[in-house]
Amino acid sequence: MTPKGQAAKDQTGSAPERIFDGLAVGAGIAIGIIHRHDSRAAVQVRERHIPANKIRAEQQRVVDAANSAARRMQGLQDQARSMAGPAGEELGYLLEAYHQMLSGSRLVRGVQNRIAEEEINAEAAVMKEIGLMAEAFAAMDDPYLAARIADVREVGRRLVESLDNAAPTGFEALPQGAVIVADELSPADTALLDPKTVAGLATLLGGVESHTAIVARSLGLPAVVAADFLDQVENGETAIIDGGEGRLIVGPTPATLKHYREKRAAFLRTQRSLTKLKTVRACTRDGLHIQLHANIELPSEVDAVLAAGAEGIGLLRSEFMFMNRQKLPTEEDQYKELAGVVRRMQGRPVTIRTLDVGADKLGEVFGIKAGPNPALGLRAIRFSLSHRKLLLTQLSAILRVSALGPVRILLPMVCTIEEVREVRRILTRLTSTLKRRGVKIGNPPLGVMIEIPGAALAADALAAEADFFAIGTNDLTQYTLAIDRTDEQVAYLYNPLHPAVLRLIQFAAEAAHAAGIPVSVCGEMAGDERLAPLLLGFGITELSMSPASLPRVKKRILDITFSTLQDKVRRITTLADPAKVKKVVEELSS
Repeated sequence: MTPKGQAAKDQTGSAPERIFDGLAVGAGIAIGIIHRHDSRAAVQVRERHIPANKIRAEQQRVVDAANSAARRMQGLQDQARSMAGPAGEELGYLLEAYHQMLSGSRLVRGVQNRIAEEEINAEAAVMKEIGLMAEAFAAMDDPYLAARIADVREVGRRLVESLDNAAPTGFEALPQGAVIVADELSPADTALLDPKTVAGLATLLGGVESHTAIVARSLGLPAVVAADFLDQVENGETAIIDGGEGRLIVGPTPATLKHYREKRAAFLRTQRSLTKLKTVRACTRDGLHIQLHANIELPSEVDAVLAAGAEGIGLLRSEFMFMNRQKLPTEEDQYKELAGVVRRMQGRPVTIRTLDVGADKLGEVFGIKAGPNPALGLRAIRFSLSHRKLLLTQLSAILRVSALGPVRILLPMVCTIEEVREVRRILTRLTSTLKRRGVKIGNPPLGVMIEIPGAALAADALAAEADFFAIGTNDLTQYTLAIDRTDEQVAYLYNPLHPAVLRLIQFAAEAAHAAGIPVSVCGEMAGDERLAPLLLGFGITELSMSPASLPRVKKRILDITFSTLQDKVRRITTLADPAKVKKVVEELSS
């Protein structure tokens, strides 16, 4: 294989072909023309003096531009929320933060004050204000806030574009078949990706769980991240992205083009064959039925769930009901939204996760500020239990919806038995109250998300209180390895096949089996067909994933013989070397 970044000479002695290896994050083959993009490029503005009699008009320009940019950001949020899988959730939260910065008064007021004090134009005032905010974030002894500098600069760029009435520098007008090559992609950029025009992606930065990678998988785009191409590629060059191997090929030879066109055709034939599996029951060769469910963020995704042939919704994230609202949703608001999903699923089970937010996600909506480390602070079930009225409203709506079809309640980020017991006490009281009022309700099972190492290690105790488990492998991996999967500096260390992570999954699954309760996996691992034999070997017979991943996982399950797996998987959990674990998992998938 040609070393990374090295040119492969053709018969004429020239070196037109360059190969760059990175991390494979979106399967498939893309062949197209490079579109270079740099969301980190500094915005160039010229500082101008503003006469005193025109200061007020210049200040009004900022207000108008901020309102216009906020409307644009609202449109991007709508596009992001239309994405299936984790992409919509992640981008929605990030774009919500952008929207709040643009529509909030602090930034606008700071820019207006600077215009008056320094008598300068609005564009220059914006860049100065954004620069000071970025410096302040960088000086804070808080890695989370320091990492938000890029978000601050993105908001400044959007505001300056709006001031100049410039077209957004995103992907609104790409030629068909464009291969996007960028240092990195901002959330606003990724929200504009359209698989009808974008053939594939390659970025210099990023990890397998960065928002770029998640979006690529959600949209079915071939993608490579962490590819060390630097400034060695140009606009207009022909490029190939091999999303399965994690490779960017620039200036391919005719022989290389021929090879990859054939490889792409074979991949597309396989994809078309997967659509025929919609009505096929997911059973192993020796007859074990595996329930394949879908994860969704929005009611609009139910069409994709049904089209993929999912047997139910294994994770309905309820945060969508709280986004972009001036007031919190009422019980009736939530009932109507959830009832629409349950009715459309026509008797298939729907698992509703209670509100999973903290100050870093929709904090402004609830009037709370981020703590020193939002990932470890007041969030998810901790937040709900500290805001009882909000939790009571949501549980009442879910109880009412459970009369319309099979519904399950899932509690996020559970750490202690008492959290489960307290929610069950609340449900008992609500059930009595609703029945006295003559309201029809069901009796939905109460489940626990296993996504904290402490919960996995105490799974035997939690299983005595819960009706089912759902293992959230994304956060379980992050918390176990102390790695932020969206931080490019450490994302390469994010490894769901780390022996510690696998042992926690095994422990939780065994605890569920011993207690006689169902256990599922609803993280990214569930949607990776290569890991299906591993999860089945742990005795997990319910997997929930993005609708787009379901056909591939089903095809893999149809080729598995369950009875041969468990001894092999037990051997994996005795290994301490991640490289050896990976090798055995690859053998299982072969």
